[in-house]
Amino acid sequence: MLEPGDGAPAFALDNHAGESVALPTEGMAVVYFYPRADTPGCTTEACSFRDAWSEYESRGIDVFGVSDNPVEDLAAFRAEHSLTVELLSDPDGAVASAYDSYGEKNVFGDTVEGTFRNTYVVRDGTVVLAYEGVDPEDHADELLADIDSL
Repeated sequence: MLEPGDGAPAFALDNHAGESVALPTEGMAVVYFYPRADTPGCTTEACSFRDAWSEYESRGIDVFGVSDNPVEDLAAFRAEHSLTVELLSDPDGAVASAYDSYGEKNVFGDTVEGTFRNTYVVRDGTVVLAYEGVDPEDHADELLADIDSL
């Protein structure tokens, strides 16, 4: 797990529209990793960011949701739930791996490779907050409170 003070690995990934999106080198961004689009926990988490979007936008905070889903699945997920954040496709898990958010995990008794539910807040290219194994329910609001206390 990356820690506050660590440099945030740079990335450029395709978003839900197939456009390349890079992590900004200036300003603040939330990079949240989630296992699978359109599953209950991931939908809850994405919708919480959607519902709090005006708060993030008013603070000038970019929000990126990263999974190993293909672009087409992200586009459908975003449209179905009227999501507002950038959903980024990391098909081989390379970016998630750079953020210590990809590897072996147990899913319904099977060991699989996949994305972990971790979140990082990055300011000017440096990790300032890190969350491992987050609860998707109120995560977007929790982040705002923690960001406001920086």
